[in-house]
Amino acid sequence: MSVPSSPAAEMPAAADVALAYHARTKHSLKRYAAGPETLDWDAQPNPFREFAGCPRTDLPLTSDRLAASFAEACAGTAPIHPLTIDNVALLLELSFGLSAWKEYGPDRWALRCNPSSGNLHPTETYVIAGNVSGLGDGVYHYVSRDHVLEQRCRRGTASAGEPRLWLALSSIHWREAWKYGERAFRYCQLDLGHALGAISYAAAALGWRANVIDGLDSGTLAAVMGLDRAGDFAGVEAEDADLLVAIAPRDAAPARSELPPPCMVDDIWTGIANRLDRHPLYRWPVIAEVSAATAGAAQDAAAPLLPHPPRASRSTARAAELILGRRSAQRFDAKFAMDADAFHRLLDALLPRAAPPWDAWAYAPRLHPLLFVHRVDGLTPGLYALPRSRAAEASLRHALRPDFDWRPVTGAPGHLPLFHLLPTDSRGVIRTASCHQAIAGDSCFAVAMLAEFGPLVHDNPWRYRQLHWEAGLIGHVLYLEAEAAGLRGTGIGCYFDDSVHEMLGIVGDQLQTLYHFTVGRPLTDDRITTLAAYPGRTRDEAGVLS
Repeated sequence: MSVPSSPAAEMPAAADVALAYHARTKHSLKRYAAGPETLDWDAQPNPFREFAGCPRTDLPLTSDRLAASFAEACAGTAPIHPLTIDNVALLLELSFGLSAWKEYGPDRWALRCNPSSGNLHPTETYVIAGNVSGLGDGVYHYVSRDHVLEQRCRRGTASAGEPRLWLALSSIHWREAWKYGERAFRYCQLDLGHALGAISYAAAALGWRANVIDGLDSGTLAAVMGLDRAGDFAGVEAEDADLLVAIAPRDAAPARSELPPPCMVDDIWTGIANRLDRHPLYRWPVIAEVSAATAGAAQDAAAPLLPHPPRASRSTARAAELILGRRSAQRFDAKFAMDADAFHRLLDALLPRAAPPWDAWAYAPRLHPLLFVHRVDGLTPGLYALPRSRAAEASLRHALRPDFDWRPVTGAPGHLPLFHLLPTDSRGVIRTASCHQAIAGDSCFAVAMLAEFGPLVHDNPWRYRQLHWEAGLIGHVLYLEAEAAGLRGTGIGCYFDDSVHEMLGIVGDQLQTLYHFTVGRPLTDDRITTLAAYPGRTRDEAGVLS
């Protein structure tokens, strides 16, 4: 799809907005980015969007029946399921459904399969179906709390040919801004990357492929999703149209440019969005400014994936079991050391290759992990680098401190570009740099994800979103691979940006750290009770279709 380019004179202004936003929302040792002075948790915005007046379709819960292993999903070899309403329900269950409820004293909150900053879940999911067995053609909104689809649009003309399915994602920025203030736009974009990872793994477990539709501008996507229907969102929190993903059986042709049919005059739209927060105490206008400045689309093609050898996951877990069991660690065992082979396998999963989830990603790798290794058997504690493209090693060597030694790690697989930079006990440093959070130092290792930043964002401000999506996608791989290794991960969005840059020797904005992550052996809090995701229902219910 061709997208009209913005006039060259407009691009620097939009880029200046994006770069200025990034600078003003950096945390530092002297001050945190602007945010609310106090939080009333009893007044937290409703975490579930609904549309009044829509026909609703109850979906089955059948993840207990899915036999595909996590190893098969990662290799792209799981049995291929047909595109039917039952299997669409399973895709949603494993990507955006609830995985559990938690209780602590009087407090009760839901966990979902897609991770979210602060468990606030700004990402909304829409299903666009054409000729899918059991599901009428149209646009649907998924309500994860109830595992139902709300039909927003019923097509006036039925589609023909092969079944077609898309998932469209949007963000409600206020859900994050309520807690995190101006930095919330960053977190919404990270959550989108996690959501893309959740879609890709869930699709792979069904024998399907997920492909990001590239070259799609925000306005066109909003019209496809019905987000441009101002009357349906009057007086309530707006949704930002973000990302469209085509879903197809693995043996079908990739559909990176195939769009859903446009809205027609005989299509029937229904539903009015609910209000999530009736009494907001703050306003953060800079979020709307950076959202407008970064609206757009990609303008270049993806680089070819490197011919890395196929991954050989040692996990014997069912994909559904591992996905539904994923959690964010709250505390780590500060004395546990992980196995070096497990460490190498986890890093190998971050290399872009023609297998899930990287076959879903339409763009060249621009994020490169810097690893603060604390306790990995056989590895000297210290700082390591994992350049994820051939060109990145040279640019990182040039941009980082000149005293880094850049020695290939002995014992690592030959294709794994893992380099030792500096021997050091970095536990206290990375704990302090990660907003004094103990999990960064108590883990087996922590990650700072360095992005190729300033020039890319200046050339196309939309890259600001895309770079965060890639960071979130890397984070989602770390989450699931940690679970597969019997460990646990935690994403860290709070860190002192320029303090990290200073310790690494970064000057200017050519590189910026966009996300931190940490992996280790979790310590559980027995005071917190785990409850069923859907009380009164089981995950092996009969499907909608006979």
